[in-house]
Amino acid sequence: MKIPTTLKHKPVVVCENYEQIDGRYAMKTDAKGLSLGLAQWNDRGKVEISAKVWRYTGNKWSRQSEEMPLHRVLDLAILVCRAQQHFAEAYRFPLLYDEKKPLIDRIALQGDAMSVEVCRSNEHLDEDIKLFSLALGEDGELLGERLRRLADILHQMGY
Repeated sequence: MKIPTTLKHKPVVVCENYEQIDGRYAMKTDAKGLSLGLAQWNDRGKVEISAKVWRYTGNKWSRQSEEMPLHRVLDLAILVCRAQQHFAEAYRFPLLYDEKKPLIDRIALQGDAMSVEVCRSNEHLDEDIKLFSLALGEDGELLGERLRRLADILHQMGY
């Protein structure tokens, strides 16, 4: 299925077979494509690139399609990686995190730092963190494959 090019987001680089590789949702997802292109929120004379997940409901392109600036995509990747690192060792803590130090890490970015921490304000944290850890473990193969591909590409790019 071809990603629309007549909407406000203007695709430049696309993956139009995303439904075939959408992790555990492959072949049964409404996420039909991914694109990098010109952001829909561009102002005259100011151009930003965004990433977009294109959703198709079966008869129309969904308003639930998400568009994000590229730095947010990378910030999410950093957050996923750091969370996965934490949960690889979380078994050491009875509640899967250090209650005295819920801050997992501070990652320096642009003169400040991204705080990665356990969400102590979640009323159901004790049960939710266990479910999160289990789901992360179950997705280990899917995530591992993608992280290895990402690591290879980053290495080829000189990072």
